[in-house]
Amino acid sequence: MARVIVIGAGGVASVTVHKIVQNADVFTDLLIATRTRDKADRLRDKLQGLGVRITTAAVDADEVEQLVALFEDFGPDVVINLALPYQDLSIMEACLAYGVDYVDTANYEPLDTAKFEYSWQWAYRERFEQAGLTALLGSGFDPGVTGVFAAYAQKHHFDSIRQIDILDCNAGDHGYPFATNFNPEINIREVTAPGSYYENGAFHEVPAMSVKRSYNFPQIGTRDMYLLHHEELESLAINIRGVKKIRFWMTFGESYLTHLRCLQNVGMTSIEPILYEGREIVPIQFLRAVLPDPASLGPRTKGKTNIGCIFQGKKDNKKKTCYLYNVCDHQEAYREVGSQAVSYTTGVPAMIGARLLVTGVWRMPGVRNIEEFDPDPFMAELMTQGLPWVEDFNPTLVD
Repeated sequence: MARVIVIGAGGVASVTVHKIVQNADVFTDLLIATRTRDKADRLRDKLQGLGVRITTAAVDADEVEQLVALFEDFGPDVVINLALPYQDLSIMEACLAYGVDYVDTANYEPLDTAKFEYSWQWAYRERFEQAGLTALLGSGFDPGVTGVFAAYAQKHHFDSIRQIDILDCNAGDHGYPFATNFNPEINIREVTAPGSYYENGAFHEVPAMSVKRSYNFPQIGTRDMYLLHHEELESLAINIRGVKKIRFWMTFGESYLTHLRCLQNVGMTSIEPILYEGREIVPIQFLRAVLPDPASLGPRTKGKTNIGCIFQGKKDNKKKTCYLYNVCDHQEAYREVGSQAVSYTTGVPAMIGARLLVTGVWRMPGVRNIEEFDPDPFMAELMTQGLPWVEDFNPTLVD
């Protein structure tokens, strides 16, 4: 039925590719495109012959003309962008030039500024509408499933939602003193940026990692979590009617935080170029090169993730709470697709978003955040694609 291009071949892309192959009833042809083809070729060799025809190609995702030429040669029905967030806009430009729907899992970040927000991609809304194309933003887990959870809660459980707390807990243990579960450069830029929360129509900024709470996560136990800025706060504040407060929380162990503070103190997390032996290098990019590759953590990682949303609001003029969450086991994810749970929880929803677009279940031209669509088909797919969700109507609240 559908021809799909996946741009990228890291841990998340590997999961998405595995899931595309598992959904051969929808996807018939897959092209994996990366700057260098080695990882793509290994994925192809591993999965070829399982029902989806797989090819690979080398492409520089910063170069719109290269991307358009690739699209013209392959003829995709959808492009899934699992490259770096710096490359979102060039891939969107190429999708417009060729005329194909677009899916990503993370919003655009300028290479030279530690800042991530939707404004750059939302600026493309009218162009995608006029072209009759859909750009589905944030079809990962957070953002992604968390937005679908919010839309589902709004549709089925609440007349009005007053507060949303998004809780992201990774209780996995990979055995390294310090490593990140996804691209180190993106991860470190995210957690060292100032935190923020939305309340009463405005965003309020706090110093990075300055607000801490403890929470008892189902199937995991009590963990310390910290207030971060995260892009879905921006879109949920617009798309969830009447919401007054939204916060995003992520857990971190003390060892991770100690190492991160040391790296910050010696300048290794800086994005400003420095001169080293006659050439410029960016410290955080050098750090990325010496840290373990997140894709290599799969066989080492034990434990579980728990990611979900606590909603507070009213139904029939009565106060109501609902906690929607998923628990994913690192080792089970690795046995299925060869990746740990952080990649799994992002890569599976990327495939689901693309599946709903190419089958026409979701169709809304323009640049759209995931909570703008009917959540029910996505929620049903989560149950059958490996990310079952749980509802708790009497959860512990975050103070």
